[in-house]
Amino acid sequence: MRLLAVGDVCGSVGCRYVQKILPTLKKDKNIDAIIINGENSADGNGITPFSADYLTACGADVITGGNHSLRRNEVFSYLDEKDYILRPDNLPDCQVGKGYCLVDFGSFKMAVINLSGRIYLDKLNADNPFLAADKLIEKANQDGADAIIVDFHAEATSEKRALGLYLDGKVSAFFGTHTHIQTADEQILPNKTGYITDIGMTGPKNSVLGVKSEIIINRLKDNDFSKFELAQGECIFNACIFDIDIKSGKTVNIERIYI
Repeated sequence: MRLLAVGDVCGSVGCRYVQKILPTLKKDKNIDAIIINGENSADGNGITPFSADYLTACGADVITGGNHSLRRNEVFSYLDEKDYILRPDNLPDCQVGKGYCLVDFGSFKMAVINLSGRIYLDKLNADNPFLAADKLIEKANQDGADAIIVDFHAEATSEKRALGLYLDGKVSAFFGTHTHIQTADEQILPNKTGYITDIGMTGPKNSVLGVKSEIIINRLKDNDFSKFELAQGECIFNACIFDIDIKSGKTVNIERIYI
């Protein structure tokens, strides 16, 4: 199977760029399954039913989340109703949504695990992602998953690297999200797990994490806490393709995408 994992989509601008790029890319690259991180897909951060439906219509089989997944109240019931829309599983005492799903494509079953990091994300007070991963991998194996995919939404590259190496051989593919900066370290780990520290973002190129750069500069330079505004203009599309042998559940090839 060929899995395409798409980096954090930023607002309506990013959603429209997904719509522009994804159909052709899916066809040209013979993609079998698509995971999109959509936790910032609504304007003003978060995800809404509208932005989730938009990404699904573009071709997403699973939409993963992160620290902004619960920002918009209107998505709460959606997270409960739609099995394919995830939020990090290890959010403590969270009564909304889930961080695991199993998608049956007929010829193979794909389990997707969504987790949050803890370093520099103190406000989330997330539970231990290593222990959460072990629990969900056991569930995926019991469910008969042919491939197990992990989206680890975390700030620190060290935490992403550590969890990726810990899960080497236990999952098919591991990719990081959240920093919106694509890393150039895609690789197949020693025990055949496909890995990249962060797949990057899809949205305005000349921005800071999708936000107008002058707003972020003024905040950091002058302590000006003006409201965030989504940047406009030329966009980028960041993603990674994992070729997974469904018989072994291992990654056999990996390709980083920057458009």
